[in-house]
Amino acid sequence: MTKTRKNLLGAGAALAAMLVGLAAAQAGDLKIESWRTDDTDIWTSKIIPAFNKHYPDVKIEFSATAPKEYDAALGARLTGGTAGDLITCRPFDKSLDLYTKKNLDSLNDLKGMTNFSDVAKSAWTTDDGKTTFCVPMASVIHGFIYNKDALKKVGAEEPKTMDEFNALLEKLKKDGTYVPLVLGTADQWEAATMGFQNIGANYWDGEAGRTALIAGKQKFTDPQYVAVFKEMASWAPYMGNGYQAQSYPDSQNLFSLGKGAIYAAGSWDISTFRASAKFPMGAFKAPTIAGEKDCYISDHTDIAMGLNSASKNKDDAKKFLDWVASPEFAEIYANALPGFFPLSKTPVKVNDDLAATMVGWRQECKSTIRNSYQILSRGTPNLENELWNVSAQVLNGKLTPDAAGAQLQTGLDKWYKPAK
Repeated sequence: MTKTRKNLLGAGAALAAMLVGLAAAQAGDLKIESWRTDDTDIWTSKIIPAFNKHYPDVKIEFSATAPKEYDAALGARLTGGTAGDLITCRPFDKSLDLYTKKNLDSLNDLKGMTNFSDVAKSAWTTDDGKTTFCVPMASVIHGFIYNKDALKKVGAEEPKTMDEFNALLEKLKKDGTYVPLVLGTADQWEAATMGFQNIGANYWDGEAGRTALIAGKQKFTDPQYVAVFKEMASWAPYMGNGYQAQSYPDSQNLFSLGKGAIYAAGSWDISTFRASAKFPMGAFKAPTIAGEKDCYISDHTDIAMGLNSASKNKDDAKKFLDWVASPEFAEIYANALPGFFPLSKTPVKVNDDLAATMVGWRQECKSTIRNSYQILSRGTPNLENELWNVSAQVLNGKLTPDAAGAQLQTGLDKWYKPAK
């Protein structure tokens, strides 16, 4: 063999080794797409380093897009072939649409899926129940967060029934120190999510009522749904001056500054208040209706993670998803982001006392999800958006409870024909 040929073979071997090394480096890279722009630091400083203790060679980039822009931006990247390997999944139809379009892989064979119940997986499972396409990460729970100093000032305890809740609002109003109930209507979604969905489960009996709506056995014009709007209509005198122009950030700020007594809450608000509120806080679940023995909470499946069907690194992506399904991830996530509660079967100790109180309601009450999310918001008019508008108008005194129920049902009837 000539010296020249040896040199060529050596150079070829070196080039091949370099290309193999480059391919291996690329194969070890993963990118996560997310709409959560507020927790980037937690992913980069806590979650990803914890995973890398098990898989140090897998490099992960966390890439967040503003929530309102996420769906459109993600769709464009998926179409263009530039989307990340791991896709943060919204609940129900948004993610189901991605799976239907073959943007997400089935995860039925992922070992970690055994850590979740069918209920936990339901927001990311096909209508026939056969295929799950995202790993459940967390739910959020609704209730009321309150200023302990405010209740102490009027000599009141946490209300357990709606009658006690209404009496407390009146007592706080007469005292005059605090806005009794912090809830604005400018953004509309707040009225529906922290108002209607928060207290409603106790009126329609949670999952029984929600599934009856889907089956067409109940309607929004039924007494139990109109009663929710009647209760909400009674709140207007207690929501403070100018609540009609009060945005969601305004509500958070008002309560954080200690000017409000009770805040109609989603558990995700806990982190905001921990960073800004300087007074002791407590939380109570949606009050029950007098005479009802069972209680229900809105424990809404919120966030999950799926595998981009076009990923070039599915082996490492599945390693990460299996780890996301583990108790280790659940504990890190629950305590790094208090108010986002694990959906896995393994119990997790939650350190934040407000978050621990709210997740503890699972032991006292039956969980349900928002009744507009599964199936019923697929047509036009969109039920979820209709609920935003209708709930805000009821609180604003522009729509009667009966008219609110009729508007929702009329809109639904225009396109939804439940299977008989």
